[in-house]
Amino acid sequence: MKKKIVILGVCMLLVAGCGKEVPKLKDGSEAVVTLKEGNISANELYSEIKDTYGLSTLVNMIDKKILEQEYKDDLEDAKSSAKTQVEQIQNQYGDNALAAIQQYTGFSTIEAYQDYLYIAYLQNLAVEDYAKAQISDDQINKYYEDEIKGDIKVSHILITPDVKDDMSEDDKTKAENKAKEEAEKIIKELNEADDKAKKFSELAKKSSDDDATKDKDGDLGYINTDTLSSDYDGFADAAYALKDNEYTKEPVKTALGYHVILRTKTKEKAKLDKVKDKIIETLSSDLISNDATTSINALQDIRKKYGVEIKDSELNKQYSNYIQNSLSSAIEQNSSKNEQE
Repeated sequence: MKKKIVILGVCMLLVAGCGKEVPKLKDGSEAVVTLKEGNISANELYSEIKDTYGLSTLVNMIDKKILEQEYKDDLEDAKSSAKTQVEQIQNQYGDNALAAIQQYTGFSTIEAYQDYLYIAYLQNLAVEDYAKAQISDDQINKYYEDEIKGDIKVSHILITPDVKDDMSEDDKTKAENKAKEEAEKIIKELNEADDKAKKFSELAKKSSDDDATKDKDGDLGYINTDTLSSDYDGFADAAYALKDNEYTKEPVKTALGYHVILRTKTKEKAKLDKVKDKIIETLSSDLISNDATTSINALQDIRKKYGVEIKDSELNKQYSNYIQNSLSSAIEQNSSKNEQE
């Protein structure tokens, strides 16, 4: 009901802007609603809104105004992103999309929720830019030395456990153990071979369950730490632990099965200036994920940049409390996360 009254008030103000006279009350204030007995003034409406959801509305209005100036070139992308997300909900829920939005988000209209998504997109841009600005040259250099690696050329022999969904847990374990034992047998044959590269090629053709590489000596080509899909988690770490022409002495387990990995060549890693932007992107993303205060400080920073001052003393007090409470909550969240780690 309150939101309907707000809309009515806005409409009346718009009408006033078009030259129509807004009713005045005895005290000189403008009337938003007139009744047979009693009236609702603009001042009363403002006071009611201010004490309820006025601050959140005001903050969104502030951010929308300043972020549309800051990110003029990104407005179409922001609108498109918001529209796409709403369309996904409409496709999922059909005629019940509005009810779903009202239930799960608290917004009373689709348009209001889409506007929220639009502002959130712009806010995320501000947070990302702020986080990137916090990354120091020392952090960049350290990450480059510790984490950036040259591409390595690898081959593998994959043994996939013959596991089926309808198997019992015991049978699944037996299938896993059988695959691991087969991979261990391959490693043993490599250990005993004089020409290990030739033997690896023979065993890949004979035993590998990777149809895409088995006839190419198991060759996966050049990889890096972020080249392979999540199905290969653990594979790159094991490969980088090897030297050229070394193979793993224990099977490497991934979601695909058990791998025997051979590393054959190593390229020099890229120059710092070629990967600097990527490093900053990674470090800033980690900062946002690991420090919950970053998002709060980022939006505070850009509001200060644009000289935002809340003139209403009560709303200004609410805003200060809101920021302090948000920071305190974020600090607690950081502390809890650190303890869990």
